[in-house]
Amino acid sequence: VQLQASGGGLVQAGDSLRLSCVASGRTFSTYTMGWFRQAPGKEREFVAGISRGIIITNYADSVKGRFTISRDNAKNTVYLQMNSLKPEDTAIYHCAARDGSAINSNSRSYGYWGQGTPVTVSS
Repeated sequence: VQLQASGGGLVQAGDSLRLSCVASGRTFSTYTMGWFRQAPGKEREFVAGISRGIIITNYADSVKGRFTISRDNAKNTVYLQMNSLKPEDTAIYHCAARDGSAINSNSRSYGYWGQGTPVTVSS
């Protein structure tokens, strides 16, 4: 599967952004999807995940209550709605897909990655 993320940009603290990740190739609905981010000088970290089949979502503590992950299998797209953005959310955001049915916060469990989309939040 090929993944293409978009929707990043430069915003002010408190603003919102919605990231999209469109998949092509094998059936999108068979993948568990995740969003990860990597800030300058830091390791890549899990942001949110959404399961295949019966929808289950999981979030990093740092984004709970502010970010929402969703998917539209008819459009082969996973979204990340980001509200109340903070300067510490500044990072390159990547979408990823894994063949397993469970959400996994370990980036090594995801076999497919899209290019990142940058998010910059100014204070």
